[in-house]
Amino acid sequence: MTNHGLTREDPYFWLHEKDNPEVLAYLVANNEHVRASLAHLEPLRSTLYAEFISRIEQNDLSVPARSGPFWYYQRTVEGLDYPIACRRPAGPIGEAPPNLDDDSAAEQIVFDENLAAQGHDYFAVGTLSVSPDHEWLAVGSESRGDQRYTLTFRRLRDGYEAQEAIEDTSYGLAWANDNATVFYTKTDAALRPFQVWRHQVDGDPSTDVCVFEEADARFSLSVGSTKDRRAIVIHSGSKTTAEVWLLDPNAPLENPTCVAPRTEGVDYAVEHHHGTDGVDRLLILANDDGPDFSLSVQERSGGPRTTLIPHRPGTRIDGVDAFSTFLVIDERINAERRLRICPFSGHDGASAFAMSHLVPTTTSPATTWEGENPEFTQRHLRYGETSLATPSVIAELDLDTGTTVVRKRQQVKGDFDATRYQTERHVATAADGTEIPISLVYRSDLAAETPGPRPCLLYGYGSYEACEDPAFSSLRLSLLDRGFTFAIAHVRGGGEMGRAWYDQGKLANKMNTFTDFLACAHALIDTGWTTASQLVARGGSAGGLLMGAVANMEPTLFAGIVAEVPFVDCLTTMLDASLPLTVGEYEEWGNPSDDPAAFATMLGYSPYDNVVATNADGTPRRYPPMYVTCGLNDPLVSYFEPAKWVAKLRAVNPENVVYFHSELGAGHGGPSGRYEIWADEAQVFAFICACVGIGSSTLNP
Repeated sequence: MTNHGLTREDPYFWLHEKDNPEVLAYLVANNEHVRASLAHLEPLRSTLYAEFISRIEQNDLSVPARSGPFWYYQRTVEGLDYPIACRRPAGPIGEAPPNLDDDSAAEQIVFDENLAAQGHDYFAVGTLSVSPDHEWLAVGSESRGDQRYTLTFRRLRDGYEAQEAIEDTSYGLAWANDNATVFYTKTDAALRPFQVWRHQVDGDPSTDVCVFEEADARFSLSVGSTKDRRAIVIHSGSKTTAEVWLLDPNAPLENPTCVAPRTEGVDYAVEHHHGTDGVDRLLILANDDGPDFSLSVQERSGGPRTTLIPHRPGTRIDGVDAFSTFLVIDERINAERRLRICPFSGHDGASAFAMSHLVPTTTSPATTWEGENPEFTQRHLRYGETSLATPSVIAELDLDTGTTVVRKRQQVKGDFDATRYQTERHVATAADGTEIPISLVYRSDLAAETPGPRPCLLYGYGSYEACEDPAFSSLRLSLLDRGFTFAIAHVRGGGEMGRAWYDQGKLANKMNTFTDFLACAHALIDTGWTTASQLVARGGSAGGLLMGAVANMEPTLFAGIVAEVPFVDCLTTMLDASLPLTVGEYEEWGNPSDDPAAFATMLGYSPYDNVVATNADGTPRRYPPMYVTCGLNDPLVSYFEPAKWVAKLRAVNPENVVYFHSELGAGHGGPSGRYEIWADEAQVFAFICACVGIGSSTLNP
């Protein structure tokens, strides 16, 4: 392959040939290799899996959320892989959520994923949406792992199944207020949602009308309804630029209107608010006043914009949810996700920020998120809170009385005692002096009994402005109870510290993501938390790119690496505009086809291109043991990227220990059933333990 005067050779390019029987044979052989080589870890894997199951309440219920005349909730049943969506009639406005153990005869099953998944090895739901009158259910589902959903409809009153099945749809759907018209997105050959279509339920899809098409391959579409049901929002966005169009749900045959035409580099989103004064307004979240976004309001009919929440450097506004008398602002402060409540009924916007307050948290670092709040006129806020050391809590804040009621605490069965676990925030200093946050958790009583370095699992991602929020995992207890520290490196390229944090870890600055992670690893070692022989790194997708890059840069720093669906042949992929999502990724990674500088930057860190046989001093390069995964039907990171990387790692040094597991019937997220997910995680944990000599002192080649 020759680009910009440089020729690269790829001896494993034949693995791109998905229909070649030798490719499938290669993947199957690798799965057999994993099974045989890690067979000695089976007792540990079985023990870990049993521990997972023993802590999880398998017959679980979500907190019911009121929408119109029903309480909606979901439940899981022991032995079944998927949730069951349910509802039951609601009483007077203001009543507390019902006790779901009472009067089970009142329950109506809205959608049982277990029945829909029968006969499929993989099953995923991308859309589950009830019409405004609660008569119709729209379901978008797929059974291949390729994220192309088939949209179907069922009448809830009598179970009537509409005959149409609309193929190749994406996430999301919007109902018009006639309860018969829906708007959905279709994907192109590159998996990009590029069209919005209008459909009449229980009608012929061949008569559907395309109401909007996005011609620019950098932009993807989404469609959804606002909480006040006064607007349907079509959002067209790239990584840096956005444009929003509105449809009237009371006049679904009319054409959409544009809120503000796109301006390169201006990112914005719109929420609709029908004020108590009867005026329709647009809430506009935009970065035109500063990179971390401000929130303004404008009458829908036009006129000036008034700032509600000004731009605050370092405090990133991620979103806004509008209720009739208040707003909920999703923001990030010091690498923590927080919720801000602003009084707002439409005409009192000038005082919204001055009278706002953060929802309090009970620990730090913690994560707070908005729960299910379907009703526009409600005067309570349901929210959740968790930390690395504390299970999730679902609570409701009454805005009139200021009182908070806990509706649900995540149950951890067995002898779990939250006081044994300690979460902390530390920092590492990058080469340029930037302080990189590290969130960590450990079992404090074990640390007190055996002070000194301990095994550590360091997790990282660092792309797309995605945030790795600290959250509790009952599965992770199996590592903590074996003496591990678990740490998250909040590296640049993520969004934890504002838009600048993202900008400093993308495009020409991408190397910061990798050096930040290495700085975090060194900091954990230098401050006595762990040693190189006890440190395991883990990341997936773009985080798998991170794993491949740091393995090339400092292979002796880690006792093992877990790289799940890793984006490791990034340069070759970004040179192929025919692959799904490539063109839309140019604003994240650069366009190496047209830009020699972007080509050189990516070539400098591409894990596959930088695998070498010898170190700088001429000694053989020995990579740490690796556990690598892929999904054969993965539309985001093609299976051949990790497949080629693994082959090359083994070829440059036969002593490199690499286990490569392929999900042959799934995609980017691995298996879909919860029991198989837990079984896979037990296998990964067994590998991690073996890397540091817990449960087994060796890893077989």
